[in-house]
Amino acid sequence: MKKILSLLRRCVEDYDMIQAGDRVAVGVSGGKDSLVLLTALARLSRFYPQSFTVEAFTVDMGIEGMDFSGVADLCRNLEIPYHIIPTQINHVIFETRKEKNPCALCAKMRKGSLHEGLLAHGIHKVALGHHYDDAVETFFLSLFYEGRLSCFHPVTYLDRSDVTQIRPLLYVSESMIWDAAGRLDLPVVRNPCPADGNTKRQEVKNLVAELEDRYPKLKEYVFSSMQRLPLPNWEPRELRRRPPTEK
Repeated sequence: MKKILSLLRRCVEDYDMIQAGDRVAVGVSGGKDSLVLLTALARLSRFYPQSFTVEAFTVDMGIEGMDFSGVADLCRNLEIPYHIIPTQINHVIFETRKEKNPCALCAKMRKGSLHEGLLAHGIHKVALGHHYDDAVETFFLSLFYEGRLSCFHPVTYLDRSDVTQIRPLLYVSESMIWDAAGRLDLPVVRNPCPADGNTKRQEVKNLVAELEDRYPKLKEYVFSSMQRLPLPNWEPRELRRRPPTEK
């Protein structure tokens, strides 16, 4: 966790993600990414120069068999408030609408429910668990399926909902997250979604893994290019401070 905390803090500072007095919600799906993010942000809040607080929010999609009691126990141990937002998203997508390609609609509905839950508690900033590998894979997804150079932003202000999304794990690799989740024995909740593992993202993840066998620094070069081009809102503070001739 020391290494993860160091990378998370650098990412937070590079993109000015957290200001003094912030109440930061963490969107906790129960997966390894969000649980590591929650644990790391809770620890960061204890010593970060700009004082902030952390709360956890889970959108319960109404999937039978998903048990968040372990997450609730973790939050109690971290001394963090935990809120569960009940929904019927699973029923709407798979039983009412019977979506053949459910992921986009699911993500939209989960985001809407999460933002409603945050605003009901007076919170306007949410941390999401997207990490280093997610960013590279999203870049390739946009390139292959949309024909453009694009990725989600490190910090995104959504004016419709007045919510700011931050992604503090962008410098942390998925392998580090797997390792931390195991070492800390985090209560990972298995998601039995029928679409899990059968998505375009999984196809791209598999392709990137194959390419890395031939080009070991592929992810490093792609991520660096995203910052140095830079993609919109991807230029870190260090590069923003340099004169253009030094970039």
